[in-house]
Amino acid sequence: MPDEANQIVDHYERHALAWDADRRSAGWNDKSWHDRFIAALPHAAQVLDLGCGAGAPVAQYMAECGLRVAGVDSSPTFISLCRQRLPGHDFLVGDMRSLNLSRQFNGVLAWDSFFHLAPDDQRAMFEVFARHAGPSAVLMFNSGPSAGEIVGQYRGDPLYHASLGAAEYTALLDGIGFDVIAHVVEDRTGGGRTVWLARRR
Repeated sequence: MPDEANQIVDHYERHALAWDADRRSAGWNDKSWHDRFIAALPHAAQVLDLGCGAGAPVAQYMAECGLRVAGVDSSPTFISLCRQRLPGHDFLVGDMRSLNLSRQFNGVLAWDSFFHLAPDDQRAMFEVFARHAGPSAVLMFNSGPSAGEIVGQYRGDPLYHASLGAAEYTALLDGIGFDVIAHVVEDRTGGGRTVWLARRR
């Protein structure tokens, strides 16, 4: 499904304001995982938020918890909203697949973003994670429950998702020096998301 995967950047920019409104009005059913991510980090940690969206609620909450947030998203509209909401933090329009900030972070987050990448792009992302993760860094992302590709819909437009299998994610994490702390498939306490939480050895 290469065509649908390549449309993700344009999709989110086109629907940025609607997505922001829907995300903020839908209720925060995945907060428990963000609490767990934050609890695993040191005080005043620096976090890289890949696919940060409009910054609400996740980046805002991390900032309220005393973390320093650097957010990256392909949508200029999303980044503009982030800069308005969190002026003391760093936000950049960019493609996570080719990111190289020449910095390392205590935490790396790719929430509701990583699973929009095609399978080969997901595999390549583990080098991006490794490049930006400092010693003992915590990484959290969500995936599908099993290997495959699916195209859903949002506001009448196709919306691509993909996932590798659990064994491959585990091997990719091990290959960049991360141990899995927690992995839950379709977690009911997290809005049905399949979540990976790992720490660098």
